[in-house]
Amino acid sequence: MVKSTILFDKIVFGPIRSRRLGSSLGVNLLPPDGKLCSFDCIYCECGLNKDRRPAIEIPSREQVKEALEYKLALLKAEGITPDSITFAGNGEPTMHPEFGGIIDDTIALRNEFFPETAITVFSNATMLDRKDVFDALNKVDNNVLKIDSVSEYRIRLINVPNSPLFTFDTLLGQLMGFKGNLMIQTMFLKGEYKGEKVDNTTEEEITGWIDALKQIQPKRVMIYTIERETPVEGLRKVDKEELEAIAERLRNEGFDVQVAG
Repeated sequence: MVKSTILFDKIVFGPIRSRRLGSSLGVNLLPPDGKLCSFDCIYCECGLNKDRRPAIEIPSREQVKEALEYKLALLKAEGITPDSITFAGNGEPTMHPEFGGIIDDTIALRNEFFPETAITVFSNATMLDRKDVFDALNKVDNNVLKIDSVSEYRIRLINVPNSPLFTFDTLLGQLMGFKGNLMIQTMFLKGEYKGEKVDNTTEEEITGWIDALKQIQPKRVMIYTIERETPVEGLRKVDKEELEAIAERLRNEGFDVQVAG
């Protein structure tokens, strides 16, 4: 088995060069020594949940604010302007119980130091039933939410939701609730896992995905494929040409599409 070991040991890290966001200052709201996520995606660069159980607690809202303020002041003194303050890190950022307040703090600090810098949240959209999470995501510049498949079977194979109550129909309704104030990110991949075929690029998959996007009406769709090692064997990336073909179908439907191969 391939062991993916990319974990962030600081609350604030970077800026790093992002293939989708440019210069990105990362914020990790999760433990620095492990992964905490409501999905257990088989392609996750942080590894599988069972292999990355944390022993350290999550940082408090005040700790996050202090770390971010210190870093932004440092960047300001150095004349470095990040393109994005990006919440991602070691799992699902919206699981933090003070997520809404942290976003409010971040907006205030961004406005003080770098008003032109975007605030981005990458989320798997599993916590949208929390009003503070939904409201906070509505406030950020780039509210990037995940759909890797519209098939319940494929979601449970690829994303492995922790909750048995997770359904795509519920997710679809929640995403529509943003009324277009969101972006959708989709990881395309192929291969085999536990004897099952992994492929979310089939015509059935793509047709259903496009139909869902028409209902959600995101302001941008971000499609990408595997870039780093994965925690399980048997997975492979989708060719850039195939990603571009998928993107062209979306553009023909009027969507703004970003491709990262």
